[in-house]
Amino acid sequence: MPSVFLKKNKERRLYSGHSWVYSSEIDRITGDPDPRDGDAVDIRDHKDRFFGRGLLNTHSQITVRRFTTQKEELDRAFFTRRIEEALAYRREDTSISDTGAFRVVSSEGDQLPGLIVDQYGDYLVIQALTLGIDQRKGQIVEILRELFEPRAIVERSDVPSRKLEGLEETKGVLFGETGAIVRAQFAGFSIEVNLLEDQKTGFFLDQRDNYAEVARHCAGKRVLDCFTYHGGFALAAAVASAKSVESVEISEQAVARARKNAELNGLTGKIQFVCANAFDVLKKYDGDKRQYDVIVLDPPTFTRTRENVEGALRGYKEINLRALKMLPPGGILATFTCSHHIDAALFKSVVVEAAADAKKTVRLVKVLTQSPDHPILPAIPETEYLRGLLLEVV
Repeated sequence: MPSVFLKKNKERRLYSGHSWVYSSEIDRITGDPDPRDGDAVDIRDHKDRFFGRGLLNTHSQITVRRFTTQKEELDRAFFTRRIEEALAYRREDTSISDTGAFRVVSSEGDQLPGLIVDQYGDYLVIQALTLGIDQRKGQIVEILRELFEPRAIVERSDVPSRKLEGLEETKGVLFGETGAIVRAQFAGFSIEVNLLEDQKTGFFLDQRDNYAEVARHCAGKRVLDCFTYHGGFALAAAVASAKSVESVEISEQAVARARKNAELNGLTGKIQFVCANAFDVLKKYDGDKRQYDVIVLDPPTFTRTRENVEGALRGYKEINLRALKMLPPGGILATFTCSHHIDAALFKSVVVEAAADAKKTVRLVKVLTQSPDHPILPAIPETEYLRGLLLEVV
């Protein structure tokens, strides 16, 4: 088996459970013949101690992604077993398995780096984020067909990160026939998604449990849902008998889908949709001295790099400041970040600063995170990316 040898003292992160080997950590790569990109390689430290087996890509800064700490073949049987294990974990949790829309495989979170598989009813959507997974895509599709017997499998590998692997963005139908637009049952409501065009794989499945959590505070309340996309929080609030729901989203296409989802759930006329920039709307509503009982802030990532963290923090502070000023005592703020480079402590500090500037005291009701079908491995910080705070103004 070809081997990647680490420089001295570069094995500590792998020993702790992380799965990535960076190019800067590698001393040499051996094999006869030399391994090709996408091949399986052993990972060894400078003393020739075995640290696992992964897939190689010398064109990526993350040169090896470890799939196992055992000396086992990364073959069809291996991928079948790992996908079966991922599915079994989700079937053990009825909060996941009782819904028709959930993440089946979550990359490093399921020890299958670079592979995402989402289920929407009878349809599957996959993302191949790395070269090694992309080369095995046909095999993975065969495995998924055997395990799930889906009506169709759609690929949504149209993500910029593929360029870091030397791959082009791509999407399309890999198996079956689909008109792309499908319906799936979610927690408390149904959704309609365009599997080929909507963001990510169609919907924000990582927020499923948070929709239900926020909805518990919405009965009889005035709710403002900012960055609503397809209306997840707005739909949950309306189903929970909110007094009024206002939903803000900048994308006309997303607003159209959100309206359709409201209609699908018998909520036509119960949600007011505003197609506008949420920053502008929050500024205007704050200036108008509007008041709400529940405000949700679920923006897209404000930064994908460490270099832009400061600018992202200013954005988070502004929207949280505006929202808090519109919440009376007893008001609830559900605020989120999906920016990996904004860790929990940093996000909390920004919200605390916003509360101070708004001259509001807030009580932490609950710390929110991604739904359990997006597993978090503590040894791999990158698997924890969605952070949220549920706060009450006191």
